[in-house]
This record gives sequence, structure tokens and C-alpha cells, in this order.
Amino acid sequence: MKLVVLERDSVGTDIDVSCYEKFGEVTYYPNTVAANTAERVKDADIIIVNKAPMNETTLKDAPNVKLICLFATGFDNVDLAYCKSRGIKVANVVNYCTPAVAQHTLLLAMVLSEKLAFYDNYVKSGVYSAQERFSNFDRAFTELEGKTWGIVGMGTIGHKVASLAEAFGCRVIFYSASGKSSCTEYERVEFDTLLQESDILSLHCPLSDRTRHLMNREAFAKMKNTAVLINVARGPVVNTQDLYDALMEGQIAAAGLDVLEKEPMAMDNPLAEIKDSTKLIITPHMSWASTESRNRLVEEVVKNIEAFLAGQDRNIVNP
Repeated sequence: MKLVVLERDSVGTDIDVSCYEKFGEVTYYPNTVAANTAERVKDADIIIVNKAPMNETTLKDAPNVKLICLFATGFDNVDLAYCKSRGIKVANVVNYCTPAVAQHTLLLAMVLSEKLAFYDNYVKSGVYSAQERFSNFDRAFTELEGKTWGIVGMGTIGHKVASLAEAFGCRVIFYSASGKSSCTEYERVEFDTLLQESDILSLHCPLSDRTRHLMNREAFAKMKNTAVLINVARGPVVNTQDLYDALMEGQIAAAGLDVLEKEPMAMDNPLAEIKDSTKLIITPHMSWASTESRNRLVEEVVKNIEAFLAGQDRNIVNP
């Protein structure tokens, strides 16, 4: 059996992926783009992929493909209907990064709420050593306890964040972007109520027609000017220009982003102009990528392949 790992580096070179070699001959590529995908998969029985396109153009000359395994939960890069027409099963990985993303969400909220960037720089700049008093709290900061934490998207990650926020003494409310949430543990509210009442608002929803630019000029205008926005969902859920304007005009206090509308960050992204890390923190789409998460991701793909070879459907997204 021939396996092709199209984007081996997408899980990090520090993670061992030799576990796939027990299934047969494995060819590894550090990265793959649309232009070279078809050539690389033409002899494959199993394809392991992250973002490279899986569609008729890239797969039509690959007659032996039986299974596509995703190094991801999302499958936007796969033409599921075409794969199904060919009898190719597609398996994703779910819930592997929940602890990491939830942790990063809390981290962004706490760092911004406590103005840690200011105080770290205050000490390292030498100003603290030059002052007479033992303490400094020139930039006011706040506690999480007693605040209202709003959530968009009460899935697995949203639930985890809710439990952590609750442990810090927050009141948790949420808005169901799909309108189909079955969550009863936390108070469900309308979108306007979420905007008006949230001290911290974190986004954990999929990108869809309903959520694209959900956070826009009109939404920011309804938020508290002391509110903090956290986006660890998908970049296009937030309108970039409108967020920039909201931060510069003081409609909201701060934002923490792990995702952007265009990744890597575009050189002309207006958010790059904001250098104040008490107002804006941006991380490079890494909240999912703890060492533990990436090991789980690799191991879950192994389990998906084992199940397929045993004639079982595991995490199949095109049954």
C-alpha cells in the first residue's frame, strides 16, 4: 500500500510521523500546493493532507486512492461529492485541540484584561528600578470574576471555554450562530443581547454564510467600550477594517486574535498599524498547535486508517 503525506511540516518537524510506515510505503512532502498535488498523489492508495486541494483536477489521474485523511477538522479543501462519486472516503480529526484552543482563549483574555504587556515593558525598560515605591499600577486592570463572558458557538471548544470562564467566576451567556444549539447548561441569548452584555466576547463558531463578518461595524457599536473581543474561530468572522476602526475609535477596549481574514497576515492589513499590545494581540494561528495537540492529531489519523482497513467508518465526513 502506498501512502502520501502531502504536508508533513503542517504538524511540525518536532513531531514523529513514522507511525504511518506500518501501513506501507510512505512518501513525505514538507508542503504541497495546488500546482503539484496531482503529480504527487497519482500512485497513492491513501492520502494524508491538510490544505492541499482534493478535487477532480487533483485526483482524476489517481485511480488507486481509497482514503483521504485530513490533518484537520475542517474539510473545505475537499470536494466531498466528487470523492463520494469515486468511492473515496474522507476522514477528519475532531476535538484534538480543544484544551489548547480553550487555554489560548483564556490566556488572551487575561493578558489583555490585566495589561500585562505594559507592566512587562515597564519593568524591563528600567523605569520600575528607578521609581521609589515598591508597586506600580498606573494602567488600570480588571478581574475576570463577576464579569459576563459571551460566547458565539457553543460547540466542544465553546463548552470548554465556558467551564473555564465559570471557574474564574464569570457569568456565561452564549449565542447560537446556527440556531440549532442544544446547550442547556448556559444562558442562551439573542445576538444583540450578547453584544450589549458581554465584558469578554469569544468566538468559537465555524465560518458560514451566517457567520461571515458577523462582527462588523454595527456589532461593535453595540458593545461596551470596555469589552474585549477574542477570535480563535475563523478570520472572516470578523471584518478586519471594522475591527481596526472599533479599536482606534474606542468602541471596544481590546482584541486578541489567533486568526485573520487572510493568512499569513497581509502586509496591508490595517491591524498591523496597532503596536500597543494592551489594545491588540495577534498570534499566528497557533492556538491549536500545542505539542500535545499535534501528537493527538497524528495519532488520530493512525486510528482513522486502522478503522478503514478494518472495514469500519471512523470520522468519515462523506458517508
